[in-house]
Amino acid sequence: MHKHIEWKKVLIPYEHAVEELKVKFKSIRKELTKLGEYSPIEFVTGRVKKISSILEKAKKLDINMEEFEEKIEDIAGIRIMCQFVEDIYTVVDYIRERDGLDLEIHSEKDYITNYKESGYRSYHVIIWYPIQTAMGPKRILVEIQIRTLAMNFWGTIEHSLKYKYKHNIPEHINDRLIKAADAAFQLDQEMSEIRHEIRQAQKMFEVKSNTVSNILQNIQKLYLMGKAKEALEFQERFNQLWDKGEVQSLKKLSQEIGHYSEKYELFE
Repeated sequence: MHKHIEWKKVLIPYEHAVEELKVKFKSIRKELTKLGEYSPIEFVTGRVKKISSILEKAKKLDINMEEFEEKIEDIAGIRIMCQFVEDIYTVVDYIRERDGLDLEIHSEKDYITNYKESGYRSYHVIIWYPIQTAMGPKRILVEIQIRTLAMNFWGTIEHSLKYKYKHNIPEHINDRLIKAADAAFQLDQEMSEIRHEIRQAQKMFEVKSNTVSNILQNIQKLYLMGKAKEALEFQERFNQLWDKGEVQSLKKLSQEIGHYSEKYELFE
């Protein structure tokens, strides 16, 4: 346990892996959103375990420091948040589709179906991830946690309490945590029951937001092309429709102003 380790050098590949994987999962969300599709990924975070935490875990699991990189699975961690429990399994399928391409699945742990006694719920996928370093290629373990926003809220609180009480949370607090975990999962189940309505509402909001953005960009474009009169007319029509909140009418105006500005661009 007292072997000298150049931690800065050791942890660099883990830092690179976290950044690369964050970009990859964020790209999935961005691509689906651009195509007007629903994204099961709400947002992505990542971190590299602190040296003190690595040492504590190695001691707890009785891991020799010569083997910690092969036996500690969560030195690099990615956390993917979803709106609904169903989305978690969709994300797991995304990861499985990449198995053998840019990563290799080491193991999976379903703590949603088989939640922990503490009430902890999440889905963990442990992967081997190849990374290029200045010293050559390296393959490292990365833990990917996929959970809902409610699960993440509970998990963050529990983690803080574990840290405060050094994993010996008082029984009365622990009992309340278990009740809170059940309540959080009940919330997830309720949201799943109305997820179709929620997704439809979110899609309508997204469509309206994108439409308004397109209209205002094209009005600005007309001003820049010296078509101030036309731009003002479109602005007035937009203001009237915006007050009424009619999405279909806004979409028609967006198409009209888009064709109009394109017509003038041809003569530029």
